[in-house]
Amino acid sequence: MTAVSFAPKGPFSLVAATRFLEGFTPASYDHAPDGVLRLAFPTEDGQSVIACALTQKETADTPAAVHGAYSLYTDGKATQPAAGTPAAKAARAQIARILSLDVDATDFPALAGADTVVAGLQAEFPGLRPVLFYSPYEAAAWTIIGHRIRMTQAAHIKARLAQQYGQAVEVEGHQLQAFPTPDRLRRINEVPGLTDIKVERLHALAEAALDGRLDATKLRGQPTESALTDLRELPGIGPFSAELILVRGAGHPDVFPANEPRVHKAMAAAYGLDTEAANSPTRLAAIADAWRPYRSWITLLLRAHAQDHPAVHG
Repeated sequence: MTAVSFAPKGPFSLVAATRFLEGFTPASYDHAPDGVLRLAFPTEDGQSVIACALTQKETADTPAAVHGAYSLYTDGKATQPAAGTPAAKAARAQIARILSLDVDATDFPALAGADTVVAGLQAEFPGLRPVLFYSPYEAAAWTIIGHRIRMTQAAHIKARLAQQYGQAVEVEGHQLQAFPTPDRLRRINEVPGLTDIKVERLHALAEAALDGRLDATKLRGQPTESALTDLRELPGIGPFSAELILVRGAGHPDVFPANEPRVHKAMAAAYGLDTEAANSPTRLAAIADAWRPYRSWITLLLRAHAQDHPAVHG
């Protein structure tokens, strides 16, 4: 395997990231509690599959480096890209983005000084950064699969697609199944549990991914509204899904979701807002302006808090 390492700028805990994945239904993450984070996923360009293992030694002071190794599977054959090659650079960038290690979070703790809610969230979830879908492609596939069905049912369908059509890989003694690459997904004509229109939309999504329309760097490099507009042009992608793809797929660190009621509800509860304010995305967005340039990150912490305290937010 090819060695890889990351030096976090600002707080980061791999333990917190793993714990989040274990409770993140779309990930269906359930692996050995040995401190190794094992991942398998299609590459950004959709041509290969990455299998990687990551570790981090916990420290009391500055965040420790994250170390790991990965293999690249193309047509079922494992290779180890040499450091500095385009394939190695692309793999490293994608792994970093999945854990939000591509973002300089040096100033993230300073947000706590002006906002007691943020201070409480950071204290509750030390070192937690957004853990993303492996790519905008997988995030978009999830939104299509999960539309108007229970999240647990959608997760089962997504896992079954990986089991039946994805690349099987060995990572540190465990076998994982990656989600199907775009080329494989567009050739699947029937998926139990999904309507024909959803299958057609998955095909269109696969084509869009292969055409480069779901490239994370390009999406994050655009003005936010332009990126969201482009995403909404994809079949089956509405305002809520577009935001999810940009934030949780491409990893944009500074977007306030205008179309996610659960976040609005969690935010209203955290800030003690009345019903009128809770139902006003404009007023909520004004509060969230103080979180710049990490609005997506605070949103994730609010969601995590609400998930851990359902009696308060239910």
